[in-house]
Amino acid sequence: MKPEWPIADLPPQGGEIRPPRCYIGDMTIDPRNVTPSGEFPPMIDPFGRAVTYLRVSVTDRCDFRCTYCMSEHMTFLPKPEILSLEELDQVCTAFIAKGMRKLRLTGGEPLVRRDVMTLIRNLGRHLDTGALDELTLTTNGSQLAKYAGDLYAAGVRRINVSLDTLDEANFARITRWGRLPQVLAGIEAATRAGLKVKINTVALKDENEHEIPSLIEWANGEGHDITLIETMPMGDIDGDRTDQYLPLSKVREQLEARWTLTDLPERTGGPARYVSIKETGGKLGLITPLTHNFCESCNRVRLTCTGTLFMCLGQEDAADLRAALRNDTSGALLNDAIDEAIGRKPKGHDFVIERKRAKPAVGRHMSVTGG
Repeated sequence: MKPEWPIADLPPQGGEIRPPRCYIGDMTIDPRNVTPSGEFPPMIDPFGRAVTYLRVSVTDRCDFRCTYCMSEHMTFLPKPEILSLEELDQVCTAFIAKGMRKLRLTGGEPLVRRDVMTLIRNLGRHLDTGALDELTLTTNGSQLAKYAGDLYAAGVRRINVSLDTLDEANFARITRWGRLPQVLAGIEAATRAGLKVKINTVALKDENEHEIPSLIEWANGEGHDITLIETMPMGDIDGDRTDQYLPLSKVREQLEARWTLTDLPERTGGPARYVSIKETGGKLGLITPLTHNFCESCNRVRLTCTGTLFMCLGQEDAADLRAALRNDTSGALLNDAIDEAIGRKPKGHDFVIERKRAKPAVGRHMSVTGG
């Protein structure tokens, strides 16, 4: 079958997306017409977990340099290595046709990618057909004032915003390049646009530890859920992570001395465990990759902006989907590469933070993997 839109004819990165046909195996799938039943059964990993959630890093670039995430002087990937918006669309569509029900766009900072709204609007067609349950993104909030309305119009209904402090000086120190008023204005714009905002906060020893209760009170007071996250040993950050590591078991003990916390039974297939806080009337999530492994219910895989698929955030094993995509316009190689990768998804990660281990557990930065 002759492809109607050969890969060699793709426009350069950042160009306008035309509606391609996605060739998967010996079938032609129009990305605008993928149905919920799909042509493929749901993907099941070797441990019986259904893989229904794809996180896609659309860029490794960011307008912040958070101390726990990046080195201050980062070397970013050259553009030829980055998947074009059209290629990202094709890979996402292939996953959706194989039973992927939730899609989250990440970075770096996804909203700094040139013409990223074109990609988001085009992926929104899968919401219209019912092939996709949710399209969402994680952002640092710096560009939300500009894009919040467009995100809602594209079908996005929930977003996660990374925010580690409400102190302007501390925010500048942690993010190195960020401005707190810009992020707070973005959160307000998102709320006005109708987006449900969840706050993600990395718990950092001696950096924002004392602010955690006030952050929770602020978030719940604004109608936002908030999730606390332990720092993860990924990539060289120009420092020692043992100085930053704050176990959330300790944080929970401190919060229970102040408030009434009740465990909630809800599970999203993700790493968070949730509690309600009687005094604030809100919900708190706890993501504990080090003090409590969250792997037993993992339902996700992660695609980098270069087309590398990581089956586990905390393992180096990966599959090269870019080669499969670019070397075979029929889509058969891409389809086989996805199946093969899911077939070797590991049981769990091996994260550990300790002073005797000088190197991070995983060499790549979080900004490359997409969280």
